[in-house]
Amino acid sequence: MSETRILPPNPSRLIEGLRDTGYDFNMALADIIDNSVDADATLVDIRIDMDFEGNLAIQVADNGWGMNGVKLEDAMTYGSQSDKGPHSLGKFGLGLKTASTAFCRRLSVLSRPSEGAPILKAIWDLDHVVHVNQWELLLENPLTEEVAALDAVTGGGSGTLVTWDKVDRLMYRYANPAGMHARKAMQRIVDGFRHHAGMVFQRFLDESDSRARNIEMILNDERIEAWDPFCKAEEQTEIVANESKQAEAPDGTMAVFSVRAFVLPGKVHFSSPEAANRARLTNANQGIYIYRENRLIHAADWLGMHSKEPHFALLRVEFSFDHVLDSAFNVDIKKSRILISDDLYNWLAGKFLPGPRNAANERYRHGVKKKKEEAIGGAHDDSNVSIGGMESDLIMSALRVTNREKNEAELINRLGKFVIKIPITNALREGEVVVQPVASIDDGLLWEPCLIDTHHGVRINTGHPYYERVYVPNLASGVTIQGMDSLLWAVSEAELGTISETTQKHFRELRYEVSRLLRRLVDELPEPEYSEEDNNGPQENL
Repeated sequence: MSETRILPPNPSRLIEGLRDTGYDFNMALADIIDNSVDADATLVDIRIDMDFEGNLAIQVADNGWGMNGVKLEDAMTYGSQSDKGPHSLGKFGLGLKTASTAFCRRLSVLSRPSEGAPILKAIWDLDHVVHVNQWELLLENPLTEEVAALDAVTGGGSGTLVTWDKVDRLMYRYANPAGMHARKAMQRIVDGFRHHAGMVFQRFLDESDSRARNIEMILNDERIEAWDPFCKAEEQTEIVANESKQAEAPDGTMAVFSVRAFVLPGKVHFSSPEAANRARLTNANQGIYIYRENRLIHAADWLGMHSKEPHFALLRVEFSFDHVLDSAFNVDIKKSRILISDDLYNWLAGKFLPGPRNAANERYRHGVKKKKEEAIGGAHDDSNVSIGGMESDLIMSALRVTNREKNEAELINRLGKFVIKIPITNALREGEVVVQPVASIDDGLLWEPCLIDTHHGVRINTGHPYYERVYVPNLASGVTIQGMDSLLWAVSEAELGTISETTQKHFRELRYEVSRLLRRLVDELPEPEYSEEDNNGPQENL
């Protein structure tokens, strides 16, 4: 014989536990706005305010279709049976409640279904639920200021106002809750959400994007502007891959998803400095941007396929699907994560991404070459001054050009007089007479002795990994560069002072082996990251 038991959850413990579903603030507030989008709102007004005592209150008002009593109570039910349709941005009937109470202890929802209809108000007050230990929803008359806030957006028509009071999980507890530090922290929160909303709802905010219905969103009296991570308006943005594929949901339903890969211009190739700044060309913003029903649910991530490297800083991929594939992609409650099948993962990693990654790498390398040339610039000028000033006291040999075309010179040192092969060149920059950076040296040598306008000099290969990973991150440090230049110049001069006709080949082999070993030794060092945020030279990629 079997029995059944109905075991309702403990209200006070569960409602407190549901506060810890993993929302961050931006994600939670965006979840509230999803309801406004689903309600066909054309205007959403968001306010994040702090009063003179430091108490926070957050409101989202919209002019969507609003709710009558039955629908309002359903919306306030955990796991509500929404009738918003399959295209709804909401999925599980939990977002309004769990997103709100993740940061506040009192959630109020006012709604008016049509012009002239009464405004209804329902409240989840966590302290009340804990006190009575019942799922008691409070139904109250709206306050005058709440009606005014709703009417300011709806003009007396249909709409909804969501309010978070008793906000206890948003900010650090400052000694002075209303002081300067607290207000600056709140402003950072406002600015952070402004960018987040502009990114998440970009297709709805961009009037030129025909994929989604246009909505105006206001945050603290300022319009939220769309942020397009793919910079499609830029002439030099390139679409390097564009695919539409079918996928099968677990129930057998077939649906289409689309993937497009964009390679952005380097910073200097944007239409304006302002446009380049808006693009946020940082290493962190590369990756796949995933859209469900035209709403961004996951941003700037390679989904474990690749790590974020400077070579691919200009590559951003747009992945779009609709609600039909929710189960196939395992979209979670917060709509912030998807899990893709092995077949789709392998297709993205093995078939789709290699071409765009190559294109992004090529554009990055071209930009890096130019940036490296700019960064090197006069980095060796101090070395030329300091070493050049001591050259006459330190040289261990005499050199006289005998055949410039063949790079031959007569060498006189303590072992005798004989002709050697040595690069004979001119200064490429004024005063560059003892240390000369060059793009490459035969056999991949890091350095070699040379004659620069009759001066004993050293040529340094800027294409060698040692230069790339040791010199380049230190180009702004004059002392470090002078120290390394002095070492290579001294080794070159010592070679000229001690070689003989029979040992010339051995010294060259020594340079080759040292250069080879240094190539291996620096292989694990990070490549320098040429920041797109400024022009202050390379930064180490930590």
